[in-house]
Amino acid sequence: MITQDDIDAVATDLTGTDMDLYQEKAKSFAIYDKSFKLVYPALGLASEAGEVADKVKKWIRDGRMDKLEIAKEIGDVLWYAALSADDLGYTLSDIALLNLEKLDKRKKSGKIKGSGDNR
Repeated sequence: MITQDDIDAVATDLTGTDMDLYQEKAKSFAIYDKSFKLVYPALGLASEAGEVADKVKKWIRDGRMDKLEIAKEIGDVLWYAALSADDLGYTLSDIALLNLEKLDKRKKSGKIKGSGDNR
């Protein structure tokens, strides 16, 4: 089980990480109209996640997995996630820490399984 000390250590480790540097660099490739702030990257995130799923579906159908192509699509998911986080005023390390805290809370309350956002 993750302890608060573990979360605190992760928070320290994540601050100013390579992921935050990636996020800064990723922003230099964003050419969308800022009047679509958050909307454009959220739609891109959904469509790229669909492309990951489609490649996995084809692996099931055809029996051949192209790991590199799936990895490239996951990279596109990461790019859109980085832009979405930035549009909300968060770094990727902030998002990672929020996620770990949420998962830890669910695990401690015995609600790691199931569905719903706030369990």
